[in-house]
Amino acid sequence: MGKLDVHLRGLRHKAVSVFVLQGPLVLIQRRALSKYHTPGLWANTCCTHPHWNEAPRDCALRRLREELGIEGLDPVSADQVEYRADVGGGMVEHEVVDIFVASAPADLPILPNPDEVMETRWLTLDELSAEVAAEPARFTPWLRIYLSDYRDRIFGKAG
Repeated sequence: MGKLDVHLRGLRHKAVSVFVLQGPLVLIQRRALSKYHTPGLWANTCCTHPHWNEAPRDCALRRLREELGIEGLDPVSADQVEYRADVGGGMVEHEVVDIFVASAPADLPILPNPDEVMETRWLTLDELSAEVAAEPARFTPWLRIYLSDYRDRIFGKAG
């Protein structure tokens, strides 16, 4: 079944999310306006659905490359979470997500694919949490859920 059908039916499915960190900073992206759901909203570094029989880590590496042109990082499994969220347009994300965290050097080249990403930013987790609290509608439902429900599990107690 295609992604659109899965989201229209709100069916539970696998997903992968990645957070790229540079010391205290986290890389977030603003989704392209052409995305079929949550266009123009800020999200974690990247996220997607794995291909059939694709290992979650391989999926994370693929999407870092496809969405942001990022190569050479070593994503580490941080957690697996499940959430259900309305993403607009009659669609629901009901995902079981393998979450990865990757450390990046200060000179990390980022080459966003304009079909996927319209903007990127680096900010601290506290700055991100404050922005999400102040203007939640600017952020994807899953990023809001990750920060409110799973922050310590994803980033550790220091995050």
